[in-house]
Amino acid sequence: MSLEGEPLPPSASGVTRFLRAFWPAPVRVDARERWRSAAGASLGILFAALLSRWWAGAGALGPWLVAPLGASAVLVFAVPASPLAQPWSVVGGNTLSALVGAACAMLLPDPAWAAALAVGVAIALMFALRCLHPPGGATALLTAMSATSFQFALFPMLANSVLLVLAGVLYNSLTGRPYPHTQLRPAGEPARFSAADLDAALAHYNQVLDVSRDDLEALLHHAESAAYERNFGNLRCGDIMSRDPLAVSFGTPLHEAWALMRQRRIKALPVVDRAQRIVGIVTVADFMRHAELDRHDGIAQRLRNLVRRSGTLHSDKPEVVGQIMTREVRVASVNRHLIELVPLFSEGGHHHIPIIDADRRLAGIITQSDLVRALYRAARPGS
Repeated sequence: MSLEGEPLPPSASGVTRFLRAFWPAPVRVDARERWRSAAGASLGILFAALLSRWWAGAGALGPWLVAPLGASAVLVFAVPASPLAQPWSVVGGNTLSALVGAACAMLLPDPAWAAALAVGVAIALMFALRCLHPPGGATALLTAMSATSFQFALFPMLANSVLLVLAGVLYNSLTGRPYPHTQLRPAGEPARFSAADLDAALAHYNQVLDVSRDDLEALLHHAESAAYERNFGNLRCGDIMSRDPLAVSFGTPLHEAWALMRQRRIKALPVVDRAQRIVGIVTVADFMRHAELDRHDGIAQRLRNLVRRSGTLHSDKPEVVGQIMTREVRVASVNRHLIELVPLFSEGGHHHIPIIDADRRLAGIITQSDLVRALYRAARPGS
C-alpha cells in the first residue's frame, strides 16, 4: 500500500487499489486555517446556544439546542465555500428535515420505519428545493426517533440554524472567508475546455460534489495554468529550434534559392552576411509577390521567368536573393522564453522566426510546426 498522498503504481493489484480507497486523503490546509475553523465552530455554537437558551427561558422543559447543529457548524466554519454549507442549505435543510421527521413519526408508529422513511424523504426534499445539507439527515432521524411535534422544527431547529448562519456570516467575513460564498467564474481565461464541456463532464459524473460548479471550473483553470507553466513556461527558444538551418547570402541567385526551397520543402531561408548575421529573410511569399500573384493567369510561367537567369549583365528583373528578400526580420535569442513567441505566431502573422546566439549570429530557426509540436508535448497528460 502506498503512503498518504502518493499515487499508486500502475502495477498495483485490484485489492491494493480497493484497500487504498479506505485510506484518508491528506487535508491540504495549513495550521492557521485549521485553528480558524475550530475557533469559529466553537464561537458559532456558543452564540446559538446562549441566545437560544435565553429565548427559551430558564424554566423551559424542551431542548433549546440540538445535536445536528454541531455537524452544521463543521460545514459553515470549516468548508464555508461548500454548496452544502450555504445559508439556505443550513436553514432550509435542517428545518424541512425536522418537519419531515415529525410527519413520519405521526404516520408510522414503528420508530425504525419512521426513521428510515424520514431520512429518505428528507434527502429527496432537500434535492428538490436545492438545500441539500448532510446534517439534515441527522435532524430527520432525531425528530422521527423522538416523535417530536412540528413545533420542534420552529424551535429549536429553525432558531438554532438561523443563529448559526448569522454567526457564520460574521465570523467568516472577519477572518477572510466570504460567506455566503459568491460564485466566481473565470473571466476570459484561455483553456482547452469550455463551460459546456464542464457541464457535460458533471452530467456524466452524475454525483453530488462538495464544491460549487463555478469553484470547480476556477480550480480546473488554475490547475491547467499551473501545468501549462510547469511544462511550457520554462522552455526556451534554444530548446526546440531547428539547429543549423539552411541559409543563403545576399548574392545567391534566385534560381538556386528557389531550387533549395523546393528540394528541402521549406518555405523560408534566412539571408546572412559573411559573419553569419542576419540581413533579411526570403520566403515563398517574396517569390510570389515579385511574380505578380494578383494576376491569376499565367502565374506558373511568370514564376519560372522570375527564377530563370537572364544571362545578361543588365536586367530589369531581380536576379539575386537580396533584391526580393524581406529586410525587416523578427528574430529571437536562444535564451528567450518560448511562450513569448506565441503572440508572434498567433497574432503577428509570422511563420518563421530566426534564432540568434549571443553574438547575434544565426543559430537556428523556429517554425509554426516547431511551436505546435512543443505545445503538444507540453499539453500531453503526464508530460
